[in-house]
Amino acid sequence: MTSAPPPASRPDDASAGSPAGPSPTGSPAPAPGAVESMVPAADLALIEEAARKSALVWVRGPHGAVRPLWHVWHEGAVCLVGGPGEQPLDGLGVTDGARVTVSARSKDKGGRLVAWPARVVEPKPGGPEWEAVVAELRAKRLNAVEPEGTAARWAASCRVLRLVPAGPAEQRPGTMPTDGGAAVPPPSPALTRGPMPSGLPTRRRRGGGRGRKAG
Repeated sequence: MTSAPPPASRPDDASAGSPAGPSPTGSPAPAPGAVESMVPAADLALIEEAARKSALVWVRGPHGAVRPLWHVWHEGAVCLVGGPGEQPLDGLGVTDGARVTVSARSKDKGGRLVAWPARVVEPKPGGPEWEAVVAELRAKRLNAVEPEGTAARWAASCRVLRLVPAGPAEQRPGTMPTDGGAAVPPPSPALTRGPMPSGLPTRRRRGGGRGRKAG
């Protein structure tokens, strides 16, 4: 069982993950389709390859713990759906325009291969971008309760998101952290073993205290 990715550092350039619109300096922020220009070509190629080969990505949002989510790679972004009847997105803080960190594992060895910053884009339900993403997700959605009504259900009660790469890879071969990366268990009394109650039966060892019979 692989460990959860440790918290990744955020690039100082916050404008890389900001929604479209004027930046604090007055210059226009990058349009959604132009975010990938901030990602080096080699990093983008590695991100795309890892995301296409992996059935899951691990997403760390502004809030909560890192969470594995199933996805598809489409038009330069990790695309996913969550909500009632689908994978939960509550508690991650993945609002439109939010900054997240995404990591993908190596399909061959199972270890983390690459981690990168991404910007959350939530297409408007029913729009061309939303329809294109939903078509890809529906093709990969397994065991849907009502396959014919999946798109309508997603439009009514779920969220379809695109996680667009928004900067150079924070972790990749050659730049991995030196620690083990294991997640710290949350505090719980169940983690500490106490004395056994005296009223519980004990298990006796077979043959205990018996000597061998003389031959």
